[in-house]
Amino acid sequence: MNRIRRALISVSDKSGILELARQLSKQGVEIVSTGGTRRKLTEGGVPVIGVSELTGFPEILDGRVKTLHPRVHAGLLAQRDSEDHTRQLQEHQISLFDLVVVNLYPFEQTVTKGNVTMEEAVENIDIGGPSMVRAAAKNHRYVTVLVDPRDYADVMKQAETGGVTAETRRKLAAKAFRHTAAYDTWIARYLSEQTGEEYPEKLTVTYEKVQDLRYGENPHQTAAFYRQPQDNQVSVATAKQLHGKELSYNNIHDANAALEILAEFDEPAAVAVKHVNPCGVGVGKDSAEAFRKAHDADPVSIFGGIVAFNQIVDRDTALQLKEIFLEIVLAPAFSDEALDILKEKKNIRLLQTRTGNKDENHDWKLLTVQGGLLVQTRDRKQTVREECEVVTRRKPSEAEWAELLFAWKVVKHVKSNGIVLARDGCTVGVGAGQMNRVGSARIAIQQAGNQADGSVLSSDAFFPMKDTVEEAAKAGITAIIQPGGSVRDQESIEEADRYGIAMVFTGIRHFKH
Repeated sequence: MNRIRRALISVSDKSGILELARQLSKQGVEIVSTGGTRRKLTEGGVPVIGVSELTGFPEILDGRVKTLHPRVHAGLLAQRDSEDHTRQLQEHQISLFDLVVVNLYPFEQTVTKGNVTMEEAVENIDIGGPSMVRAAAKNHRYVTVLVDPRDYADVMKQAETGGVTAETRRKLAAKAFRHTAAYDTWIARYLSEQTGEEYPEKLTVTYEKVQDLRYGENPHQTAAFYRQPQDNQVSVATAKQLHGKELSYNNIHDANAALEILAEFDEPAAVAVKHVNPCGVGVGKDSAEAFRKAHDADPVSIFGGIVAFNQIVDRDTALQLKEIFLEIVLAPAFSDEALDILKEKKNIRLLQTRTGNKDENHDWKLLTVQGGLLVQTRDRKQTVREECEVVTRRKPSEAEWAELLFAWKVVKHVKSNGIVLARDGCTVGVGAGQMNRVGSARIAIQQAGNQADGSVLSSDAFFPMKDTVEEAAKAGITAIIQPGGSVRDQESIEEADRYGIAMVFTGIRHFKH
């Protein structure tokens, strides 16, 4: 174990630093500090030596150069079992540091607050701090490095009982390098964005852990949940859990899918998700009506599913929700009566999420493959009626247009090959993840039953042949929306004309693998 006799403290986040310094001082530890940290400790009655006193050189260039000096870094990097290092320290009258407490200029907070100038961002790039952290972490055999106030108490407890253990120093060193790596990632990301480099030659990303999970998709897999730092997006990662047991890997995955679909709608909507696919989506005058539609779209699949709302869950909605088994309910708000009703169900999880503009998120979608990473922008493309082309003799009625655009919003979030049938502001059939498109259409039609007659159909990609139109015609479907673009489009158009089906091309494909 290593005793702490001398400490170097320089922090941007001053949480708990005065209490830590007071404890160190009581134990007879000599403290060296800089700038604002030194002032805070001095005002708090803690004896402190300024870095300038140590180096014999003033802080210069508006504080850009303070700690970049041999009297600092030699005291951090010296190997104490080396006779040569010891001789050199004595020759130059340099003292050792046993503890370094440093966290960095708030770069990520600066660039994420909005309206930041390049000059302001650059001034918040820390140079001396990362150098001290890395030096101490490299020499963790002898030096303890602290970058997180949450670790202060444990280190002080060990220091009071004889010294900091080698295992703790090693763990803190690893954490320190993660800290500087994340810091550099934010800088690289910001500067790359300023230069317009969307996909640079090296990609680094950083996330912070929210929690360990009980297991992954299956009990034999381990898992954890991470979120983007400073992330204010509408997401599961920023949701507040109001009731229920801990979220699982699959819960989080499904809840994310529900929120992605929900972002498509401005009117009151309810989205039911099962295994990442929508099993029921409804819109209405309020949450209660929207949920009735979403539930009735597929009352079998919704069992054990996840339901998300973009409006408050009130008493009437909660009474409906209470009648079935659901894993999660997400909403921007719950009335007091709704919370009382739903909390009677011990196992249901209630998550409060804020709502937001569907176009506000421009982050990457990342997918790991064996030995690599696929990166793309998220599919935020919105389609409006004016961008669509009617390719059949019959044009959709106004009512059909509303249903077509509704179905188009939903099919975008269905696993390819994806087919969605809709009528009266809700889905009535969903065919997902089949290896051929007509197979997905048959599943959706079968699920819809009598509701297929008079419904509209949406397809995430073009029809490679006319068979899907034939199935639609037999089921009584009146209108179809699809991207178009097949070499055999004309066959599908002629088939639709044969049965009086209106067909609309969007020119946009929404594959979801």
